[in-house]
Amino acid sequence: MGAFVIRLFLFLVCGISGYYVAMGVSPTRPMGLAGLGAGFLLAALTLLLEVSLKKIPLKSLLGAFIGLVLGIILANLISNVFFAGLINDDRIPFPIYGLLYGVCAYTGLRIGLRKGEEFYLPGWKPKSKNLPRDENMKILDTSVIIDGRVADITETGFIEGPLLIPQFILGELQHIADSSDPIKRTRGKRGLEVLHHIQKQVNVDVRIVDKDFPAVKEVDAKLIELAKEVHGKIITNDSNLNKVAELQGISVLNINELANAIRPVVLPGEDMNVKILKEGKEMGQGVAYLDDGTMIVVDNGRRYMGKTIDVIVTSVLQTPAGRMIFARLKEDTGRESRGREYYPLDSEF
Repeated sequence: MGAFVIRLFLFLVCGISGYYVAMGVSPTRPMGLAGLGAGFLLAALTLLLEVSLKKIPLKSLLGAFIGLVLGIILANLISNVFFAGLINDDRIPFPIYGLLYGVCAYTGLRIGLRKGEEFYLPGWKPKSKNLPRDENMKILDTSVIIDGRVADITETGFIEGPLLIPQFILGELQHIADSSDPIKRTRGKRGLEVLHHIQKQVNVDVRIVDKDFPAVKEVDAKLIELAKEVHGKIITNDSNLNKVAELQGISVLNINELANAIRPVVLPGEDMNVKILKEGKEMGQGVAYLDDGTMIVVDNGRRYMGKTIDVIVTSVLQTPAGRMIFARLKEDTGRESRGREYYPLDSEF
């Protein structure tokens, strides 16, 4: 309601100002109406500019302003050096100077707008105290940040809307990075590097907020409360968080489910060439892996440990942890076929 009143006030001020300016130039009714319309048009353009500026990061706006100032300074230097003594000469028309200042100012503005993202201000972090609402927000979980694949997904542009990173997630990452356990410390540092990489991506809007829920102790529960408040979705690869969030009506984007969905489809009966890397749980089984990490369990494949063999897919099992493929040796299939040829199942003997 407050924003509507302010915008209405802007239209009234611009309209009335335009009317009186036009009446001062020519005190006729048509000119006054034209001035009123021009004032309303100026107010509308101002609101459009406001909407556009909201989408531009602060560092980009700062870079654009610096570029604009430098462009004007450059135009002034060029005019004083190359056109010295001719500024008041009637042979040098004013539009030439306007063209010079316009080109230099526009060039500086565009370069500053693009290079503004490269500014580094020590101790400055883009924090937001007021949580955004009614937007297509995505909230990053600690596990998916450490995983790192979300950075590649955001870089491709498949994730729409701003990425929201609460301060308690940053605190958890910092705690992991400071752990005495070298494995946890490495994972924490990787998560911080992934966040830094996402922030540097030009087309990704990353927002860090200080919102916390002191009454809630667990980080996963805080994420769910935050998602409820901003009407956003949680990006994670934690199956437990996925189940709890869905039970409470929160939409979840699971990176593991996405990875399983885009894996090549494998059908029973297909031939594959795999390398047996270790033995399976059952007697005689061998285990191999595809390039995407999919596990292949091969019957009677244990004796080919460390060798590359041909197998035939018998079945595919989809589990919450991923996809498993069961196969058997191709040579066993050929042996069975030859056995059926000499001893047909439907023989009358």
